[in-house]
Amino acid sequence: MQDTIVTHLTPKSPISEAFRNMRTNVLFSDIDNERKVLAITSCGGSEGKTTILANYGVTLCQSGKRILIIDCDLRKPQVHRRFELDNSTGLTNLLLKEIKTVDAFRKTEVPNLFAISAGPIPPNPSEILASRRMAEIIEELKLHFDYILLDTPPLGMVTDAAVLNPVVDGYIVLASLGSVHRDALLNVLDTFKKINAHVVGIVANKVPISKKFSKYGYYSAYAYYGDENQPRQKAKKEKKKWRKDGLIKKIEPLIEQGVNERTEPNPAE
Repeated sequence: MQDTIVTHLTPKSPISEAFRNMRTNVLFSDIDNERKVLAITSCGGSEGKTTILANYGVTLCQSGKRILIIDCDLRKPQVHRRFELDNSTGLTNLLLKEIKTVDAFRKTEVPNLFAISAGPIPPNPSEILASRRMAEIIEELKLHFDYILLDTPPLGMVTDAAVLNPVVDGYIVLASLGSVHRDALLNVLDTFKKINAHVVGIVANKVPISKKFSKYGYYSAYAYYGDENQPRQKAKKEKKKWRKDGLIKKIEPLIEQGVNERTEPNPAE
């Protein structure tokens, strides 16, 4: 298991507490409707969505739930890397009925946390994710797990996350400060609005740890251990640039208002 799964390796750390706050806020976002199948997406690549989802899954297990993470990113799968699992067979084989559902999910080092890797990359990811077979698989898996978490490709780049809407109870949108553009985030939220998808909330990633941002209900302190795809010093310089240019102030209202209210871009910006 990679050291980015901090909620398992260092459960008492401040970062782990941030993920527990995320767990609480997601669970209480709509107490009248139990949302068993949640998907995470983002605007672009390398924003840390797989790491966020994995840590969120661990915190759910720590609350006594039985959790399954499915790698629905059939373009650049990462779940098997986070948990160091074999990816020779996975979701694509399950969709093609080459393996049985009970043989598809594998145990991880975390008690009660299981995962289905992506498997061989298909030539038509969107089409097979939108298939009737995918819906059948999710319905069957609901019988075995309390929550099912889907790792999907960035919606700002491909439509894979959107086509899963019929089988998803809610979406978590990841906004990585220093990477995401405000208009791109608004476009993603617009897409969900058009397909009548339920967005549970926005998770702000790589947020500078300060009193200013402590008011938000949940966020990831992912900046603590940096972006796995870039040196920590480069990440720090990137955040300084965001603060200098005032871009953090631009995205702050999006996080504060949530996803139920869309703010139109200010022409003066």
